[in-house]
Amino acid sequence: MIKLIALYKEPKDKEKFDEHYFSIHVPITKKIPGLLKMDVTKIIGSGMGGKSEYYLMCEMYYENMQTFKAAMKTEEAKASSKDLMSFAGDIVTLMIGEDHNE
Repeated sequence: MIKLIALYKEPKDKEKFDEHYFSIHVPITKKIPGLLKMDVTKIIGSGMGGKSEYYLMCEMYYENMQTFKAAMKTEEAKASSKDLMSFAGDIVTLMIGEDHNE
């Protein structure tokens, strides 16, 4: 299983970020063909008991690399990417991972 991981640093305006993320960005992203599951986690601290530099993490699961690559070429993925850059381009880091917990 392949997953696209989005890590968001703390936004300047958390309320505005949350409103856009959950009411606009998530519904756009959920339309991407081939997306099997989407897990969103709000970060509440670091493993060492301190404050984390990250605010939110989203993991988007795809069956395999071929499915993921095909999904990223769709209009739905392009719309998600465009929206992402419009409200969080300066605070997001994207990574691709291979899940070994099947």
